[in-house]
Amino acid sequence: MSTPPPFHLAIPVDDLVAARDFYGGVLGLSEGRSAERWIDWDLRGHQLVTHVTGDAAGRPPAHNPVDGHAIPVPHFGVVLTIPEFHELADRLRGHDVDFVVEPYERFAGEPGEQWTMFLLDPAGNAIEFKAFRDRAQLFAT
Repeated sequence: MSTPPPFHLAIPVDDLVAARDFYGGVLGLSEGRSAERWIDWDLRGHQLVTHVTGDAAGRPPAHNPVDGHAIPVPHFGVVLTIPEFHELADRLRGHDVDFVVEPYERFAGEPGEQWTMFLLDPAGNAIEFKAFRDRAQLFAT
């Protein structure tokens, strides 16, 4: 299987200083180009752009029930390896991040068995990080 091309995702924020502290300091993403109202981030080879806007930042996400948890929608995130997932969970705990859904293993023994966690950035954007026991199960039904 060939490596897919990088994607580009732009999200609204209301404070670039808080975005820089969170995405650079807490998550440890490398900062790319920036201007007065936006910052590019390297999200594991993908371009995540935080844009200051006045319309969507801070809007609370809706929720859907999944595996007994209220999952925030919309959300974005990254699929990690299991060791990377646990390293990031420890890093987030070290920064006293409040989780929307604490790191846990869901769908154990089922297709799509995975570790998952959800959190909000300072602007209220929901982020999920997950890790599959078997990455081939990513799209399993």
